[in-house]
Amino acid sequence: MTMLEVINEKKAELDELRPLPKYTLKSLREKLFLEWTYNTNAIEGNTLTINETKVVLEGITIGGKTLREHLEVINHRDAITYVEEIVQNKEPLSEWQIKNLHRLVLKGIDDENAGVYRNQQVFISGAKHTPPYHYLIQEKMQQMMNWYEYQGIHLHPIERGAKLHAIFVGIHPFIDGNGRTARLLLNLELMKDGFPPIIIKFENRLDYYEALDKAHTTEDYSDFITLVEQEVNDSLDIYLGAVK
Repeated sequence: MTMLEVINEKKAELDELRPLPKYTLKSLREKLFLEWTYNTNAIEGNTLTINETKVVLEGITIGGKTLREHLEVINHRDAITYVEEIVQNKEPLSEWQIKNLHRLVLKGIDDENAGVYRNQQVFISGAKHTPPYHYLIQEKMQQMMNWYEYQGIHLHPIERGAKLHAIFVGIHPFIDGNGRTARLLLNLELMKDGFPPIIIKFENRLDYYEALDKAHTTEDYSDFITLVEQEVNDSLDIYLGAVK
């Protein structure tokens, strides 16, 4: 069996068990959202531990940590809440939503650039791929939305989410916060189809970056899709383990 077939079977099993017990669902959601917030920020250089992240989410300030690090946690929680609203309202993906997500990610950190496409050239350290010139961003984003609407929509949600993430991060439309926004978009696609959110783990960041760079330089997305499949499988195991 391929990994995708295994995932589809587990997903069908999870769907059979729905609706999940209310308190189980609540604690699963809290667990995954904490791990998602901790790992996505750690990948970007945030030094808060998972326990410190949990405390910040509860509204407590950690001494010796920057305001930015605190805001990254609070903002990510708000962005996840927005993702859930989009899923519940069954809203189709739009550039407006992407800008709103990004605005939440950078709120209070860089309000000037929050939700605004960059107006200068950027380089990604350690990557072979160079993002497009700033004057091409609007066109590239339009191409991404067209791909999503006409091709992406016919793909399995895992492949669609993975490719959306990779294409978006390759365009690098914002000056900062692209990685976090991309991971929110990936989970948005998965959650729309009833999958639990996945965690791109901090310790797997090297594989993650290499798979993305390969996708950007060769248009071969297979490594990145495989990485996402593995994480989907892990999240499904956590859910099934909790309710079986």
